[in-house]
Amino acid sequence: MKKSLLVLSIFLTTAFAAQAQVLPSVQFGVKGGVNLTSLSSGSSSLSSDNRAGYLGGVWARFGALGFNFQPEIYLTSKNVNINNSNNSTSNRAKFTSIDVPLLLGVKVGALGFGGRFYGGPLLSFAINKNSGFGTALGDASRLDYKSSNFAIQVGAGVDIQKISIDLRYEAGLTQQTYFDNSNTYKTRVSLFNLSLGYRLF
Repeated sequence: MKKSLLVLSIFLTTAFAAQAQVLPSVQFGVKGGVNLTSLSSGSSSLSSDNRAGYLGGVWARFGALGFNFQPEIYLTSKNVNINNSNNSTSNRAKFTSIDVPLLLGVKVGALGFGGRFYGGPLLSFAINKNSGFGTALGDASRLDYKSSNFAIQVGAGVDIQKISIDLRYEAGLTQQTYFDNSNTYKTRVSLFNLSLGYRLF
C-alpha cells in the first residue's frame, strides 16, 4: 500500500511538472528595482564609483516546453560618479533611458514555484536634451534599432506564485557619449540590477 502511494505521488508530481513546462502559457506583469552602474571610460585619467539607480516598467512571458521568451520595457536611471585624476574633480553622470530587453530562457519547477535562467540583447533608447521621453518611447515601441544603444543581459530569477525576483548583469556594447566640462568621452555602461516583479495574469 505504501509503495503504491509513493508511486502515485511520484507520478502526480511528474505529471504536474510536465504540464507546467510543456503547455503554452502567456503571462504579463509589472516590475521595479534598483541597479548599480559602472562605466568603462576608455581613458586612464577617469575612474568611476558605483551609485544606485532605479528601473520600473512591464514584462511579458511566452513559454512552452520549458523554454520562454520574455520581452520587457522599462524606464531606467543609471547613475555614477566620474573621478578625474588629473585635477581631482568628481562629477555625477546620469543616464536615463527606456530599455527593451528581449530575453530567451529556460524554466524549472512547477505549481507556482520555480527558477529561471536567461539571456539576450537589450535595446536602450536614451532620454536627453535632444531626445525626450515621448521620442524615446516611440523609438522603443517601434524597436528602432538605429536610434538605440546595444547591451547584453544575463541573469537568473525565482518565481514564488505571482512574485518574481530577478538578478541580472548588463554589459554595454555601444559606446555612449559623456561630457566632462569641455572634454568628450566615450563610455560603455555596465550594471547589475535587482528587481521585484508581480504577475497580473
